[in-house]
Amino acid sequence: MQPPLSAPTEPVPYEDDADAPARGKPALAVGIVLLDQFTLAAFAGFVDALRLAGDHGGRSRQIHTSWRVMSWDGKPRCSSAGLTIDVAAGLPDDPEQFDYVAVCGGNDYINGRMPEPLRDWLRLAAERRVRLLGICTGTFALAQAGVVGPRTVCVHWNVLEAFRERFPQTRAVVDRLFIDEGDLISCAGSTAAIDLGLYLVARHCGRDKAQQAMRHMMLQGVRPARVPQAHFRSDLSGIQDLRVRQAAHFIEQRIDNPPPLDAIARYVGVGRRQLERAFRLATGLSPMAFQRQLRLEYGCWLLLNKPSSITQVALDCGFADGAHFSRDFRAHFGVSPRQYLQSGAAVAREPDSVGGLATV
Repeated sequence: MQPPLSAPTEPVPYEDDADAPARGKPALAVGIVLLDQFTLAAFAGFVDALRLAGDHGGRSRQIHTSWRVMSWDGKPRCSSAGLTIDVAAGLPDDPEQFDYVAVCGGNDYINGRMPEPLRDWLRLAAERRVRLLGICTGTFALAQAGVVGPRTVCVHWNVLEAFRERFPQTRAVVDRLFIDEGDLISCAGSTAAIDLGLYLVARHCGRDKAQQAMRHMMLQGVRPARVPQAHFRSDLSGIQDLRVRQAAHFIEQRIDNPPPLDAIARYVGVGRRQLERAFRLATGLSPMAFQRQLRLEYGCWLLLNKPSSITQVALDCGFADGAHFSRDFRAHFGVSPRQYLQSGAAVAREPDSVGGLATV
């Protein structure tokens, strides 16, 4: 068993820092609550954005920003990758010491369990107007605690249906990296957590601190919240046939390496003809037509968001070559990939909230 990784417990003194906040406390303080099987990339990216903005030269002192990693019972938490984090503490009596409370979730969202102490503490934080962050499936926990209400939340596209099924009264979307509702910010997770962290740093510590962290992380820019997630799927919320939903998810996960119909049928556990009938009845498309449509939608997104040649986009979408991709693209959208780019319909470059340019 791997030993737990340690999290810092208290801010490091900063008497020798000439640029320290005049109030003697960090401008941005975040309490981070880890849930079971939390997503390591989202947690690490978020906390590292805070760390690199908190001090000069990556020295990790909590001068301009501070963070405390916690769990509801003060015990270590194991990530979905199997790495264990040794938290600094359990939940404090007073959540008002933080500007934000971030809940980092992961694969355990399917269990639907919530310890009563965590539920009560999140409700207390909301009552005392501490702003809440749902990172990755941490938004499930906030909804389960009853602190989301009628707000719109952002979730990762891979868990959209599960969230809508469990919390039908809450509007969940996947056309953003994160959504700021003022007292509640929900984030899709993964690398979007870095963008969220830098967004908060820019808001509370200034643009220069966010750019400092961005340079350390070797990022070319910071994506604004309105950038859509790179997901390529049809809305299956109205489809009740479990076989069709399972097949669609299998296709989605393998856009760059399209599975043959027999493989899809074996994954679902039915015959190919039976699957085709069910798919057509539920979607109006054959499984192969559905797969081709997703790949072409992926191609649209890559053309507008990833600087690559058309040939490379074709390969990334699972096409054998650029000619095949261009032919199917024109048949589906009525224009060639090059014409689609040249039209400028969705290509814009605007300043983001941190400074610098981000492709929208």
